[in-house]
Amino acid sequence: MTDATVWWLLAGGLVAVELMVGSFYLLMLALGLTAAALAAHAGMDTAGQYTLAAVVGSAAVVALYWVKRRRPEDPSVRSLRSVNLDVGETIQVDAWQADGTASVQYRGAQWTAVQAEQQNTQAGLHRITELKGNRLVLEKI
Repeated sequence: MTDATVWWLLAGGLVAVELMVGSFYLLMLALGLTAAALAAHAGMDTAGQYTLAAVVGSAAVVALYWVKRRRPEDPSVRSLRSVNLDVGETIQVDAWQADGTASVQYRGAQWTAVQAEQQNTQAGLHRITELKGNRLVLEKI
């Protein structure tokens, strides 16, 4: 069995494992193995193939990590109006407590409210941005 065949089988195995696990990083490592297979076809020695597989696979993993890190996250499902009809409704907050929470009356019941992103705790009209468990997340209007 040639070196190229071994590299292709390893790359195919990694792709199969990725399909079962769902980790996109395994595809990046498979790119490194594919580069080594192509290098074997080109006649590169075994040490060069190993080095190329390591460098290409590692570079692809690091590149994917940085791309994912810089991309903004998807909004929480709890903050979507189409999922939760309370999002966007307004509430009057009379006073905030020292721990950053407030007790508000909403839909005929007492709710605990917290500020979104550590805003100033000022009394007044607020908008619901999200529900986290049984707490309303509010932003000042």
